[in-house]
Amino acid sequence: MANPFLPLWEYIPDGEPRVFGDRVYLYGSHDRPNSDAFCDYKLKVWSAPISDLNNWVCHGDSFHTADDRDHKSDTDWTNKELYAPDVVEKDGKYYLYAYILHSKGCVGISDKPEGPFKLLSTYKYNEDDAGDEGIYNDAGVLVDDDGKVYIYYGFEHSWMNEINPDNMYEIISGSLIENVIPEDEPYRFFEASSPRKIGDTYYLIFSPKPPCGQRLAYATSNSPKGPFTYRGYIVDNGDKYPAGNNHGSIACINGQWYIFYHRMTNNTIMSRRACVERIEILPDGSIPTVEMTSLGFEDALNPYKTTPAEIACVLMGGCYITEKDFFTRPVTNIKKDSIIGYKYFEFGEDDSSQTMKFFVKVNGMGCKAKIRILLDDYENGEEIGCCNIDTHDGIYSATVKSVTGRHALYFVVEHCYEGWLVSAFDDKHLFDLIEFSFAK
Repeated sequence: MANPFLPLWEYIPDGEPRVFGDRVYLYGSHDRPNSDAFCDYKLKVWSAPISDLNNWVCHGDSFHTADDRDHKSDTDWTNKELYAPDVVEKDGKYYLYAYILHSKGCVGISDKPEGPFKLLSTYKYNEDDAGDEGIYNDAGVLVDDDGKVYIYYGFEHSWMNEINPDNMYEIISGSLIENVIPEDEPYRFFEASSPRKIGDTYYLIFSPKPPCGQRLAYATSNSPKGPFTYRGYIVDNGDKYPAGNNHGSIACINGQWYIFYHRMTNNTIMSRRACVERIEILPDGSIPTVEMTSLGFEDALNPYKTTPAEIACVLMGGCYITEKDFFTRPVTNIKKDSIIGYKYFEFGEDDSSQTMKFFVKVNGMGCKAKIRILLDDYENGEEIGCCNIDTHDGIYSATVKSVTGRHALYFVVEHCYEGWLVSAFDDKHLFDLIEFSFAK
C-alpha cells in the first residue's frame, strides 16, 4: 500500500504501531473528513499480517466517549473527544491508555489486541504525583523487561511516572519526574510522547515545539527515567507539504524498522491520514532522517497503473488534498506555479520505446493550463513532456519521452494566457487533479 497506507477514506492520525504475535496493529486517534476540530468520540483499530503489510483490515470501534448508532459510551464522567491512545500487553491482557480532551484519562482492558476495550479505571493518583493536571496528554507507555511500567505524557511540558504493574492504572507515589524531555534547545518538547526500548537503549519519540512541530524527534537514554540525550529528528511532514502537527512512533516488522506518522488534508491541520516510511537504526543507536514519500510499504510505485492524485508527498504553491465525497479526494486549488510531487516510480528497464503516453483526469475550472512533467527535481529535473488542460472536466493526454529506472515525478503547473490576461489568471484555481497514468 502506498502512503497513506490505509484505505484512502480512513483518517487515523497519532498512530502507535505495536506488533503482537504475527500481526502489526495501528492504534491512533480517529479524525473526521473536512472537520474543523481534531479527533472523534471513538477509537478504531487496524491491523495487518507481518507477512503482508499491504493487507490492512479494520477491527471496528474499540472505545467510545459518546453514544453512537452501534455503541454506548464507555465513559460516564466525560463526553469529550478521544486523542492519541497507546496499547501495551502485560500478562496476556491488553491495556488501552486513552487521553480525553480536557478530562481525566483512563485505562481500558481487553483479552484481544484489537479490542474492544472495556473501562478498567481512570488513572488513580495523589495530586502531588501527577503532572499535566492529571490529564495525561498523549500518554505513551513502556512495559520494561523487569515488569516495571512507565508512562510518558504532556503538552508543552513533559512528565513521566511509574504505574503499578499489578493493576496498570495506579500511579506509584513519588515516581513523578518532570521535564523528562526538556523544553529548551535542542529538544523543544511539545507533545506526542512515545517510548520504545531497543536492546539496552530507551528511545523517546516526540513532537517538538512549532515551527518544528511537524517533525518527529527522538532522544535516547540508558535508563527509562532518563536523562535523555537529543539525537535529531526522524521525519518531517512539513517539508514541501502543508505543515501541521505530527505524532507517531517506530516499530520493527519482519526485521525492518519503520516510522509511522500522519499527513494533513483539506488545507487544515485536521483530517490527518496514516503514513509510514522505512528507517534504519545504526549501530550507535542513531536514526538517520528520512524523507517523506508516497511509497508506504511499497518498494516503488507503478507508473503504468492508475495513480490517485491524493498520494502526493509534495504539494507546493497553495494546492492541497480535499475530500469531495467518500470516493473523491482530488488535489485542489491548483494555481500557476503549483507543484505536485510523487516519490518514487519505477519505470522499468531499457526497451525500444522512444515515447510513451501520459493520461490525466481533471475537473476543469474554466481555465486553460498545462502540466509540465519533470523527473527527480521540480526546478532542474529533466522535463519529459507537457500536457495541455482545457477548461472542462475530462481526460487529457500527451506524448512524452519514454524513461527507464526509478524516479521522483513532479507536475509543475502553468496557465496558458499571455498579454493583458496574464495577471488576471496568475491566482486563478485552474483545475483539480484526480488521477493519472502512463502507457507504452
